[in-house]
Amino acid sequence: MDNELKALLEGMKIHGYKLTPQRREILKVLISSSGKHLTCDEIYEKVKKSCPEIGIATVYRTLQILESTKKINRLNLDDGYVRFELNVNEETHNHHHLICKLCGNVSEVRIDLLEDLESNIEKNYDFRIMDHDLKFFGICSKCKNLE
Repeated sequence: MDNELKALLEGMKIHGYKLTPQRREILKVLISSSGKHLTCDEIYEKVKKSCPEIGIATVYRTLQILESTKKINRLNLDDGYVRFELNVNEETHNHHHLICKLCGNVSEVRIDLLEDLESNIEKNYDFRIMDHDLKFFGICSKCKNLE
């Protein structure tokens, strides 16, 4: 976690942002919750435990900064919430998500399955693809075993 935190803090510094204690705590929460796809309110509740004076507006602003500097990704998992995740290695493409319709568990698919399809679309439609967002909805292995 220390190396990840240092890299994120350094990235903010390079973009000209101050490294406030509140921003450090927000980054710590994001790192420790890696793979959990937290909402702003969930991040706020976790940060508030170690930084009780923080306001929700500070969390929102910090998330906007982190998103604008490509340190986090904003996710819409079709559940009515905006969620955030660390942008590991500053990926240029979003990875795919598997969303369980029963328990709501979200798993990540780290391999890019659409490279050939993107190449064909770009060639056949004269369209430059910058990114894509792919979600699979179904039933996870835990819920499947309960049926």
